[in-house]
Amino acid sequence: MFPKTFLLYALYLVPVNAFVYTFPDCTAEPLKSNAVCDTTKDPRTRAAAVVKLFTVEELMSNTVNLSPGVPRLGLPSYQWWSEALHGVASSPGVTFARSGNFSSATSFPQPILLGSAFDDPLIKAVATVISTEARAFNNFGRAGIDFFTPNINPFKDPRWGRGQETPGEDPFHISQYVFNLIDGLQGGVDPKPYFKVIADCKHYAAYDLENWMGNIRTSFDAKVTLQDLSEYYLPPFQSCVRDAKVASVMCSYNSVNGIPSCANSYLLQSILRDFWGFDDDRWVTSDCDAVDNIFSTHHFTSTYAEAVADALKAGTDVDCGTAYSQHLPEAFNQSLITRADLEKALTRQYTSLVRLGYFDPPSVQPYRQLDWASVNEPDAQRLAYQAALEGIVLLKNDGTLPFKNSIKKLALIGPWANATTQMQGNYEGVAPFLVSPLQGAINAGYQATFFPGTTTSGTSTAGFAAAITAAQAADAVVFAGGIDETIEREGQDRTTIVWPGNQLDLISALEATGKPLVVLQFGGGQVDGSALKNNKTVNAILWAGYPGQSGGTALFDILSGKASPAGRLSTTQYPAAYTDQVGMTDMNVRPSASNPGRTYRWYRDPPVFEFGHGLHFTTFAVNWQRAPPTRYDISRLVASAPHGRPLDLATFDTFDIAVRNTGKVTSDYVALLFVNGTAGPAPHPNKQLISYTRLHQIKAGSTGRASLAVTLGSIARADANGNLWLYSGSYQLNIDTGPALLTHHFDLVGNDAQITHWPQNPSV
Repeated sequence: MFPKTFLLYALYLVPVNAFVYTFPDCTAEPLKSNAVCDTTKDPRTRAAAVVKLFTVEELMSNTVNLSPGVPRLGLPSYQWWSEALHGVASSPGVTFARSGNFSSATSFPQPILLGSAFDDPLIKAVATVISTEARAFNNFGRAGIDFFTPNINPFKDPRWGRGQETPGEDPFHISQYVFNLIDGLQGGVDPKPYFKVIADCKHYAAYDLENWMGNIRTSFDAKVTLQDLSEYYLPPFQSCVRDAKVASVMCSYNSVNGIPSCANSYLLQSILRDFWGFDDDRWVTSDCDAVDNIFSTHHFTSTYAEAVADALKAGTDVDCGTAYSQHLPEAFNQSLITRADLEKALTRQYTSLVRLGYFDPPSVQPYRQLDWASVNEPDAQRLAYQAALEGIVLLKNDGTLPFKNSIKKLALIGPWANATTQMQGNYEGVAPFLVSPLQGAINAGYQATFFPGTTTSGTSTAGFAAAITAAQAADAVVFAGGIDETIEREGQDRTTIVWPGNQLDLISALEATGKPLVVLQFGGGQVDGSALKNNKTVNAILWAGYPGQSGGTALFDILSGKASPAGRLSTTQYPAAYTDQVGMTDMNVRPSASNPGRTYRWYRDPPVFEFGHGLHFTTFAVNWQRAPPTRYDISRLVASAPHGRPLDLATFDTFDIAVRNTGKVTSDYVALLFVNGTAGPAPHPNKQLISYTRLHQIKAGSTGRASLAVTLGSIARADANGNLWLYSGSYQLNIDTGPALLTHHFDLVGNDAQITHWPQNPSV
């Protein structure tokens, strides 16, 4: 069940109700004489100067996402809630025109597919396009300048309905992804003088459940150990906040260890502000109606007044909802909050607006010049295609792909075969165009016929006959299916991870035709593909996630051999029995008697397809460019770390590799560097990703070279209190998944060394 704010969501998509943005006028009084318009002063001083003029009532009314502003001071209303997960997206703060200018925006693949590219420069480039288009929309009153994106909760359980919004399951991978994404969105790392747009890292913290078996996100209490919090759930947020300097964070619906996230001073003050340095020019917003939920669903307080006071004083500056505007007056009258508490929240908000150039003349701001010509430019279209191409993963291939020249007639079967808006997933905008798999086949020159045969979760076989007839007349069959937003979405988790409906039955019927059979699997969460993997009559499988506006083109460029696949799974594909072995409410990632372990790091049974799996149309050989050391002294590593930077970011070593294409097809190659060992507290992870990079277009017989930088934090492990340590012992490096293409053994010697001091939670 969605919060009431989401029930009003559709109203914001109707143009007559659209929010129109305007800018304050610093050339006119009363703002002209206020320091907020003085560009020689620092942003916080400027913001504090205007906030001081607010009455208490004006302070309280402007703590919500749809802030009314202060007309008497020349401050217009502002909608803090805009979306841009994989392109400027329909939301309360974003309005698309019915036609013409600003009627669309570039629609990139969902993050789950972007993450599978393992290409950090690509992620920064995508984010740069998104922020450019977002600014263009804002300049013409059609979007805010801050966006509630990205979702960086690790996708630890395949049943989660919102996993499609994330880059994957591995915290190190997500940390690198989000650093590059924030860099592109905000226009640099803590850019000066202006932010391009403000990003918002969500959902803080330990949020990965919607509605599972009666457990609802708005009342769920996530029981998380400090060890798992430090080592698994929070590294992406640390990267986003401490390293990439994101300007906003969203607290989540759930409680963490008994305290709602938006009232949790341990999360919002001890970790976020004190430990990671989230300064007072940055702000926290609640997820929408999460402040209301402190009282209404968590029953953490006995009154609404106490709930809003707890949230405000804990550090939630913006209420996406109406609880603050409705109940802060009660809290103020009961002396639960003070004017100083309100001013702190509003000053943080307006400081960020100052840093966005909200009060400054357009002539001094490069971003205020962007317009419709900056939206969906040819380079953006090429990048959307490239992102889809790089993220698609070849799971299985017996040599059928790429299709031979003799393959001319294709039967496209399945519920995704002619998908259009389905290709976008959730938090989508209006795409300028959408290339379905069917259209992709036609554009690639194939004679293509289309019959769905069934629906995503259908049980009727009435469409089977037409699909089989089409298959019999074709040279090859492409089945496009999997899951979609009818199965996984915000507010809805899965209870199983099997292929839904009768899709596998239809695939079996298609197998009987004897024609080459390729399965395209769509959706963010994985489904158990054991039956397809082990069936020799299924010749190839590709996973395509939600590939965005050019998904059909990218898919058929791969199928036809015009392009080569090199994506890697960013999540584990588990057997169906996994969902019977552990409940979604179990937040522990390490294996136990009641938990088989979560993600590739800890899962103790063989997966169907492992994290990082991905095939190519060619073969590769990997060698060290220089032999790595076999011994590292812990004390020397720590002593040589540069001062002034977090110790976990200090360099452990850089491993240089040479990647030779030993096949006949030009291809990208994703180098994944893992480490495993038995040092530190048990149980020990199977392995963990510590570095990666993507090499582009290595020609047959040629060699690409890469440097894989590894930090102390990547080698370290957390103790029971969440502190990171370098533990002495034996380790092994592995390049690639499965049988590693390259390995190396080394020892860490000397005394164990603590490299971080995790804040302890006084309430636990």
